[in-house]
This record gives sequence, C-alpha cells and structure tokens, in this order.
Amino acid sequence: MGRAYQNRKESMAKTSDMKAKVYSRYGREIYVTAKSGGTDPTGNLALRSLIDRAKKEQVPAHVIEKALDKAKGGAGEDYSPARYEGYGPGGSMAIIECLTDNPNRTFGDVRQAFTKTKCKIGTQGSVSHMFDHCAIFVFAYDDEEAVLEALMDADVDVTDIENEDGKLTVFAPNTDYFKAKQALLDLCGDIDFEVDEIQFIPQSYTTVSGDDVALFEKFLSMLNDLDDVQQVYHNVEMA
Repeated sequence: MGRAYQNRKESMAKTSDMKAKVYSRYGREIYVTAKSGGTDPTGNLALRSLIDRAKKEQVPAHVIEKALDKAKGGAGEDYSPARYEGYGPGGSMAIIECLTDNPNRTFGDVRQAFTKTKCKIGTQGSVSHMFDHCAIFVFAYDDEEAVLEALMDADVDVTDIENEDGKLTVFAPNTDYFKAKQALLDLCGDIDFEVDEIQFIPQSYTTVSGDDVALFEKFLSMLNDLDDVQQVYHNVEMA
C-alpha cells in the first residue's frame, strides 16, 4: 500500500483563525463521539483516540472539557454525519466528511465549493470506490511478527504492516478499527500513536498542473472554511 496516507494536519492551523476552526471541529467531533459512545475515554476507544489527537494538535484542554461537559448534559445540538464526494480540478477526486445539524445547508455549501471551482459533486459511491477505507496506526515498535500475530489472534483482517526504522505502520479495514487498537494496546501497553485514525486512502494519485493548481487550492480553501466540514480526502499528490 505504501506510506502515502494523509493526515488531518495537512491544511490546517496556519493562522489563529484556522486554529480556531480546528478547535471547533475537534470540539464538535468530541461532543458527538462522547454523546454516542459515553464520556469516559477508558470505555470509549474512539473518544480516547480523538482526545489524544486533539492534544497532539494543541487543542486547549478547556475546549476538550467543554465538549465533554456538553455531552454529559445530554442536551445540545443534534449533529449527524454526512459524506459528499465528487471530482475536483484536473480530474482529481475528493471525499468530504461533515458533521451537521442542517443537512440541506451543508449540502448547499459543499456543492458551492465544487461549482465555484469548476468541479462536479457526485452521488454516493461515485469516487469512494477508488479509495480504501482504512484504520491506520503508526507507532514505535520493532517486532513486526509479534504485532501481526496479535492482530491475527484478534481476528483482524490485516491489510498491510510496514516497518521503517523501528516504526510500524499497520493498515486494517475500517470495520476492524476497535479490534485492532485493542489488540495493539494489549500487546504493547500504553502506546503513543503517531497516527491513530480511520482515513480514506486513494488507490492511485493524480498530479494537477497549470490553472488547475490554483483551482484545487481554492477548492480546498472553500471546504476548509466551512464549519460543518470535518475532513477532506483527495487523490492529489502534493508537491
């Protein structure tokens, strides 16, 4: 599969305004995850992973605590996930994941980002079949065989394991995320994961050139400016 996977750090946190957007997105995602799976990170692996990622991206503790307190209260907004996909500049492909309390508004905002950059929003499944939906774990460990054995014992359908300079990258189906993470924790103890998330990884990449470069940058910028957008995946090879 190769090491070509994206991280949510790619296009964020360049200015204080962008940092505020990152904090808001994490706050919303923590709230939704805690509300649906419980506010105790020890019993909610998805929440634990999310809080760990937020801390690594320097999201302030008060933002995390506020989201957890809001989830404990049981009230608040009713967000639901929404996923949009389509074709970007230069024949590129994109998947946009959102959390929204108004699907009609969100769809209109995302569609505008497509149309204003000469792109085409597609139907569900129009490009996602060209991406692998994977759980990815990156951590320092030097016994690849022990990790593979532990994952197989946990009935995880391991897609790939890469070992580079004592750092392992484990790829597994997104549906095996919780089994895989628990197996790794049971084997290795308290792991400091460099990457611990579910991502869409393109099966092939494309390079944009000429006028499409500016259009693609505008496309990403418009999407990142939308409060409802949580993550953008694409198959453009960034130079």
